[in-house]
Amino acid sequence: MDHELDLVVLVAAARSGDQRAWDDIVDRFTPLLVGLLRGYRLSPVELQDVAQTVWLRVIEHLGALVEPRALPAWISTTARREALHVIRTSRRVDPADPQDETWASRLVSDADPEEDLERGERRAAVLEGFASLSLRQRQVLLLLCQDPPPTYAEVSRRTGVPIGAIGPTRARALQRLRREPCVRALMADVAVRPSRGESHE
Repeated sequence: MDHELDLVVLVAAARSGDQRAWDDIVDRFTPLLVGLLRGYRLSPVELQDVAQTVWLRVIEHLGALVEPRALPAWISTTARREALHVIRTSRRVDPADPQDETWASRLVSDADPEEDLERGERRAAVLEGFASLSLRQRQVLLLLCQDPPPTYAEVSRRTGVPIGAIGPTRARALQRLRREPCVRALMADVAVRPSRGESHE
């Protein structure tokens, strides 16, 4: 529960004007925010604008946030809303030119929109759960997810986690991820979703 207490303390400090606490919140949740926004295929400028808007919304509503532990979900919801707003607005004000060479290629795509949406939802759920972990847990998981993974000695050197504690830290982090509502919902959805090409007869 240390990471939850840590988040409660950070939010309380940021509300009182502590700049370091606010910087810690931004550092902790920027990977969640950027990872989610990338799923919407925004341009780099749009992504930066939406991210800035989301952080402005966080500043505006931080004092009204009843449950600090809900901050990751709040950021995710706000990011989705702002991204969709940008997409709808850009489609209205930027009509496509049929004589543009890239226009025809945008009409025909091998990408499956449903697959893209599912992939974006999975990424958002995992990142939302990831943001709930402590800094050390996130560092350990990121390092151990590399291919090939570094040795435990290297992980210990880079994170400060004793070698004997790396395995338990990883296990606790994964257990915490599985308990997160967003990840539980994702796993339940995958379990009941029929595989592609599966007969429904």
